[in-house]
Amino acid sequence: MILVTGGTGLVGSHLLYKLCGEYDTIRATKRATSDVSVVAKVFSYYICQPEILLKKIEWVEADLSDYFDLRKCFDGVSQVYHCAALISFHKKDKNQTHIHNTQVTANIVNMCLDKNIQKLCHVSSVASLGKNNDETIINEGCEWVDNPENSNYSKSKYLAELEVWRGIEEGLNAVIVNPSIILGPGFWDKGSSSFFKKIDQGMPFYTSGKNGFVDVLDVVSIMIKLMNSEVHSQRFIINGSNTSFKILFEQIALVLGKESPKYLVSELLLGLAWRLSSIYSFFSGKNPMLTKETCLSATKSKLYDNMSIRRLLKYDFRSIEESCLTYGGFYLNDKNTNSSP
Repeated sequence: MILVTGGTGLVGSHLLYKLCGEYDTIRATKRATSDVSVVAKVFSYYICQPEILLKKIEWVEADLSDYFDLRKCFDGVSQVYHCAALISFHKKDKNQTHIHNTQVTANIVNMCLDKNIQKLCHVSSVASLGKNNDETIINEGCEWVDNPENSNYSKSKYLAELEVWRGIEEGLNAVIVNPSIILGPGFWDKGSSSFFKKIDQGMPFYTSGKNGFVDVLDVVSIMIKLMNSEVHSQRFIINGSNTSFKILFEQIALVLGKESPKYLVSELLLGLAWRLSSIYSFFSGKNPMLTKETCLSATKSKLYDNMSIRRLLKYDFRSIEESCLTYGGFYLNDKNTNSSP
């Protein structure tokens, strides 16, 4: 039995699609408030009769932060893909981010050790890696350094990784993947998937930043390959290519038939924007649309080395153009049929 945590997220849902094509039964966790219909939507992008594969998923409702509630998920399990995480850059979510990312990972590691799980694949993030002050490329050897610019999310993912390394020291067979910004379909109102919707609605501005981007199908394919290999006790950056936000937005606009963002936002203006957003959030009680961390990230150049995984698996990543073309098509189809999740 294979267990997938966070099965209703972008990575988790695509991983379930891939695994359901290879195995008879897959167990996946979900929260009481999770909407499993998003998984059906993701499956429908790639197969005409998604219900055939969906029947293979055994859903288990569990609070992963409760170690004893987690126990019921592990009966008969041999492999674990830990995809569950909370991505938030809002200050008020600091405690929840720590619980969902760090504490939950500690629980997963401890349960894997208790149950003698054959192998764990932990989905981390490039946010947990060390940062360079210039445009030199970041690799797996970059060490974490405390910095005021580190977001609470980054800290929580770094601490979560430490829990996995602690488990490895205690005998756990595990691998860690560190994806860059993931491009994928179906979650048009949040995360990087929202780029498609924002540009479709008319986004005139772009920022000066650069970053790494990777196709969600590449992420899950590499995860499965690593789990089926003898590789262990290592982490791998999963990054398709490094490019600017401007070029990415131009590519998405081209696919959607929209005008590309043409106004560069200065750091000064971004600084004003996140402060105004914070003030609005204070009075409205809603999460701010912009935060200091997201605005800083949008102006920085973060370049990531993918040679370790490419050499190991002899893997060729999908291009950004291919990802934008595919997922832009999915977005337009959802828009035209009013079936966006």
